[in-house]
Amino acid sequence: MRDGSGGRRMRAFGSLTGNKVLLRVLAAYLLFILTEYAVWIAMLVFAYRRGGTAVAGFVAVAQLVPAAIVAPLVAAAADRRSPAVLLAGGYLAQTAGMAGTAAAIAAGAPLAAYAAAIFASTAVTVTRPAQSALIPSVAATPDQLTAANVVAGWLEAVAVAGAGLLAGVLISLAGVASVFAVCAGLGLVAVLLVTRLRAAGLAGAGAAVASGAGRADGAEPAAGETAMGIGTGLRLAARQPRVRLMLALLTADSVVVGALDLLVVILAIDVLGRSSGWVGYLQFAFGMGALLAATVSVILVGRRLGGPILIAALAFSGALAAVAFGLGLGGTMALLVVAGAGRCLLEVATRTLLQRSVPPELIGRIFGVLEGLMMAGLAVGALLVPALAHLGGSRLAVLGVAAVLPLALVAGGRAVFRLDAGTAVPVVEISLLRSLPLFAELPAPAIEGLAAALRPVELSAGDTLIRQGDPGDAYFAIAAGELDAVQDGQWLGRYGRGEGVGEIALLRAVPRTATVVAHTAATVYQLDRDLFLTAVLGHAPTQRHADQIAATRLAAGPAAPRR
Repeated sequence: MRDGSGGRRMRAFGSLTGNKVLLRVLAAYLLFILTEYAVWIAMLVFAYRRGGTAVAGFVAVAQLVPAAIVAPLVAAAADRRSPAVLLAGGYLAQTAGMAGTAAAIAAGAPLAAYAAAIFASTAVTVTRPAQSALIPSVAATPDQLTAANVVAGWLEAVAVAGAGLLAGVLISLAGVASVFAVCAGLGLVAVLLVTRLRAAGLAGAGAAVASGAGRADGAEPAAGETAMGIGTGLRLAARQPRVRLMLALLTADSVVVGALDLLVVILAIDVLGRSSGWVGYLQFAFGMGALLAATVSVILVGRRLGGPILIAALAFSGALAAVAFGLGLGGTMALLVVAGAGRCLLEVATRTLLQRSVPPELIGRIFGVLEGLMMAGLAVGALLVPALAHLGGSRLAVLGVAAVLPLALVAGGRAVFRLDAGTAVPVVEISLLRSLPLFAELPAPAIEGLAAALRPVELSAGDTLIRQGDPGDAYFAIAAGELDAVQDGQWLGRYGRGEGVGEIALLRAVPRTATVVAHTAATVYQLDRDLFLTAVLGHAPTQRHADQIAATRLAAGPAAPRR
């Protein structure tokens, strides 16, 4: 008898406690997120104390630009080299940068402190790509991998909120330098947690998959090919007003977020008249709002999103605008909680709707364009606050930043109210894909994109869905009924809802290894080869899982179910 999905998930989460290597990776990641955000707050406080909003804004931009340049190179390296080595190296470099910043601040050398902080922020770009590549390498089962990814998401949300609290307490008790010193110590612990790990790069693990599904020559994409991909994304955005509007909203959101880090410094010190430590406490309030919203954001999947996007954008902006009118410490913290929740829901809903609106084969290119726009938005936001503060003081700065999203909505005109008009929500297909272990690690927007591309196929008992020896052109997810797999006349197994057939021929670029016949009347959903491979090869955990499935079934011998 098969176990229920709820019991299986509980066992997957419970199994994490027995995987000591995976627990070390997750613990190191928690420390990384905590230190990343804490030192960002501390550096803004330091720069603001030294030269006001102008210096703080330029220091923020100086930390963002090198990171934006290095990030794509590091992401590619994570696929070619040992992610464990990259992760340990990234943590070590970040630790060295934080320690150098602490020493420079203590020595009264601000320029050296800025340089060390830029080095630390650039080293941060190593961590997330290496983390994404490493977790699949140390997870024992696909369900455990899914559980680890969920836990990592929760740890990040908790650490972002905790970073504000940590920075606030340390700045209040011992000054800005102590934040960098303590975080350097925590970073060293993260290094020790992962320094002895060994895991092969995903390029090696997935080489056989890529050989049949990627480029014919097996070569890595050249810079020119990457530029062509971004150009395709830009052309698609230019042709589709809805896509342009969503890109504009997410870019405007990044402008506000880039400005908010500096605004919180102004609010704490100038508007509320508090000590520097309160910068961290206000950031903690914003992070708590985002954490609370993250717990309910799952309800957005499979729903109409135009309304939630408007409500979330107005809640985010309205809460920020209200802060400008001096509602006191308690009122400001409450409003920042609302702003954090609004911002979280806005990002989740808009990204999901963007996913629904773009052809699956172009999603990667559109999101590549989006990442560039968002990085630029963060930099613009960091420069916007000094300009507004110079023109009209702190209140104008707050109100000006709060107006960014409403202005973007106004610029969108009537299209804002028709964001998801005509966009079908494939509720049944989403539920089906969520039940398939192969796609369990994919994020919600990616699941929706695949669901929209599925095509139903109705079968009568005895109908042949797949014939042994034929070329593989599609993957089939079973929604209802039962199918039998037969190889060379030998019955191999029976498959029902929550299972799929046809992946081996696609992943290995070989003819169909078995015939699949409907045992009863059945409904299956067809996912074409190119879309299947785009989803699998474009998401590192899913690629790793797919390669493990293919390798296990091909090595198991003729007595095991193979498709």
